[in-house]
Amino acid sequence: MNQEILFATGECVLGIVLVATSERGVCAILLGDEAGALARDLQQRFPQGRVRDGGTELEPLLAKVAKLLVAPAMRLDVALDVRGTAFQRRVWRALQEIPAGSTETYTEVARRIGAPESAKEVGEACAANALAVAIPCHRVVRKDGGLAGYRWGVKRKRALLEREGARIAGTADLFGAQQ
Repeated sequence: MNQEILFATGECVLGIVLVATSERGVCAILLGDEAGALARDLQQRFPQGRVRDGGTELEPLLAKVAKLLVAPAMRLDVALDVRGTAFQRRVWRALQEIPAGSTETYTEVARRIGAPESAKEVGEACAANALAVAIPCHRVVRKDGGLAGYRWGVKRKRALLEREGARIAGTADLFGAQQ
């Protein structure tokens, strides 16, 4: 598939954000500390695609996503190009049903999708999510309610949950130690 993927990067409240679109909609919202690393991650996700800088064409979309990162309880009203396995897509649909300001454990999500023994796989699906905040994997927590394992860092996960007003039990610091 030699599909064109346009992307733009910009600064946001959580560092750097990359937003990418395909002909079907937003296909990636990636967070990090360096635009170049995010662009390389995007290229790895679409190895057969023609990935190129979208320039000013994507500025309005980038601004929308930046606002979403400030207020993650908002909904992003754009088409999403969600790519993953059938299991991942089931998990991601379930994540979109978790209300802003709420959290669920990996086990609870696994039960809700009818696969009660698959908490580990739910975590793997969260890690594979390429649409930060639009598919709110930051709302999934450990069994004890603590934070761990966010693709874009526990610090960002905590910031998103705090912006939503979620109560966070046993919050882990940047190095994974309990407070």
